[in-house]
Amino acid sequence: MTRKLVLSLSMLVLTAALLLSVPAFADSITLTLASPVQVTGVGSTVDFWATVTAPTTNSAPIFLNGDSYNVDSPLTVDDSGFFSFPLSLNPGDTYTGILFAVDVPVNTALGNYYGYFQILGGSDGNAQDPISNVATFEVTVVPEPTSLLLMGSGALGLFGVIRRK
Repeated sequence: MTRKLVLSLSMLVLTAALLLSVPAFADSITLTLASPVQVTGVGSTVDFWATVTAPTTNSAPIFLNGDSYNVDSPLTVDDSGFFSFPLSLNPGDTYTGILFAVDVPVNTALGNYYGYFQILGGSDGNAQDPISNVATFEVTVVPEPTSLLLMGSGALGLFGVIRRK
């Protein structure tokens, strides 16, 4: 009898420990960038449109309290578009708008630059937990068409001078 009682109590304690050790899953949102790869010239700004969706499986409204981002230098992120997003999303809600912009300084070298953006929030207006997937993006800096036109016309002029001689 004591053996069965000890075994039963052991199973009860083990079951309780397993149930308590399972992490609780908080409500979340899905963040999707409309065009995660953008091509632009130096000295310009690129807007990134995003759709944010709160799954219908969320148990309550989720608050969008802040953001976290990074981009390769010398590019910079302007997240003021995030402030036009709603303060919270109810389960099943979706919002689309300009989430952030990336500024490309005039002296930027041509090439690819990478970054990420994530929305922070939670179940109240003060939470700062990661509640969205990390949305990665890429900005490809290419020569501006006017620069190419000047270079091309200069090459044609040089070719004409050489051909004339």
